[in-house]
Amino acid sequence: MLRRLDRIRFRGHKREDFLDLAESPNASDTECGDELPLKIPRTSPRDSEELRDPAGPGTLIMAAGVQDFSRTECDRLNEIKGHLEIALLEKHFLQEELRKLREETNSEMLRQELDRERQRRIELEQKMQEVLKARSEEQTVQAQQPQKGQSQANNGTDRRSQGLSSRVRKWFYERFGEYMEDFRFQPEESTVETEEPLSARRLTENMRRLKRGAKPVTNFVKNLSALSDWYSVYTSAIAFTVYMNAVWHGWAIPMFLFLAILRLSLNYLIARGWRIQWSIVPEVSEAVEPPKEDLTVSEKFQLVLDVAQKAQNLFGKMADILEKIKNLFMWVQPEITQKLYVALWAAFLASCFFPYRLVGLAIGLYAGIKFFLIDFIFKRCPRLRAKYDTPYIIWRSLPTDPQLKERAGATVSRRLQTTSSRSYVSSAPAGLSKDEDAGRFHSTKKGNFHEIFNLTENERPLAVCENGWRCCLINRDRKMPTDYIRNGVLYVTENYLCFESSKSGSSKRNKVIKLADITDIQKYKVLSVLPGSGMGIAVSTPSTQKPLVFGAMVHRDEAFETIFSQYVKITAAAASGGDS
Repeated sequence: MLRRLDRIRFRGHKREDFLDLAESPNASDTECGDELPLKIPRTSPRDSEELRDPAGPGTLIMAAGVQDFSRTECDRLNEIKGHLEIALLEKHFLQEELRKLREETNSEMLRQELDRERQRRIELEQKMQEVLKARSEEQTVQAQQPQKGQSQANNGTDRRSQGLSSRVRKWFYERFGEYMEDFRFQPEESTVETEEPLSARRLTENMRRLKRGAKPVTNFVKNLSALSDWYSVYTSAIAFTVYMNAVWHGWAIPMFLFLAILRLSLNYLIARGWRIQWSIVPEVSEAVEPPKEDLTVSEKFQLVLDVAQKAQNLFGKMADILEKIKNLFMWVQPEITQKLYVALWAAFLASCFFPYRLVGLAIGLYAGIKFFLIDFIFKRCPRLRAKYDTPYIIWRSLPTDPQLKERAGATVSRRLQTTSSRSYVSSAPAGLSKDEDAGRFHSTKKGNFHEIFNLTENERPLAVCENGWRCCLINRDRKMPTDYIRNGVLYVTENYLCFESSKSGSSKRNKVIKLADITDIQKYKVLSVLPGSGMGIAVSTPSTQKPLVFGAMVHRDEAFETIFSQYVKITAAAASGGDS
């Protein structure tokens, strides 16, 4: 394009022959090439001599070609000029529209105008109230005025009283009018909070803020637990002595208030720069990782998964606590709520018939002995706690909503199995005994239970796991993929832990572990990357170098409690048998 323009500039018409851009009409690109008059270029004698060709008539043809070329170039320039004019007009119109939109959407000006209108409305309301009050007072004054026959002295006194009342009213309004306006009822303005989009960095920062905010509460709970556990014997003994004396003399509430004041005073000194560390449990400073600015996609994904896993576990614990409290008060388990009901009635009657000092003394002494002595003994003796610690037993036996759903499903399945067993008993031959019938009832999909695992007939699944728990067995001693992971069902009997492989074939793929041979059992996280999945149980035996892992279990906690309780029962029975 630039080359063509250069050729036009040197070979075409002069600059004076073209119309100026400012003088051109507002027309489209098609109209420019038709209506613009073109000036015929003037040629000098010297130029005509240069155009002549000594060869003859061929010079006329060349001159005509040059003239046509200049006309075509002029048309092109006119077309370009038309396009430029259209672009300038469009730019001007767009700028005008943008300016109008900015003026229309100026939120600050609208907000200021709205505030001014509100202020004006308040002022008008005040003026209207003043006018209405003045009119009402004038009407009352006119109604109370004596008849026309009264003297001029009475009229003078009325005028003075009106002036005095108006001054008093004005003074009262100037003094207390602002406070009276504060009690004016106004409709609440509903504000909609904008929700932030999901961000990995924001999610991580919120979790860190939650951890830092909950740190004082967790430290306080740790110190209380350390006092109850007698972590520091001297500190716990001093605290127990001071508490019991305060309760005995009726100074328990002043003591707690004094401790709160002391804690606030220490916090004030710490805020001023003092280095004061008072804690029963020594605080361990955790290394704070600086946030990375540039993260790869995999690092962001891993970060979101870690934060989501922590949030899931935290919300799960909170949901369990709230659901247990709800089920306690909603009579989900009547035998547990009945104990609370009786305790509340006893406390109510005691508060009605006994003096508050005696009731407070009894509650304070019981709380101190329970916190410092009884809990210490129960934490050191778990079996004693499981038998006699009533609050602990009630809390552990309270179900959550998922556990209630599981129990309801298990009840329905048991009813179906009971009806099927009854139909089988009615149709069975008369020669079968009860043991054979029970052995047929406890059967898996492939056959009788004791035949599949080569066990005795009295070895049957417990009532909790009649249908078994679906899981996958991970044997980390094996290297082949087919032997490393097996899908199947896990059963628990009185003496064995049985795993039935789902693949068809020989019984070699099944696994039978004697509970007495288990050296260690614990909860295991198979896949630490994925939140909420990979829940499993790790079982260690002398015959395996690495623990056997039963992973991908939906009801992992129920299975673990069942296996662990049966394992404890067997080990306790073996220990008692060895002692005897």
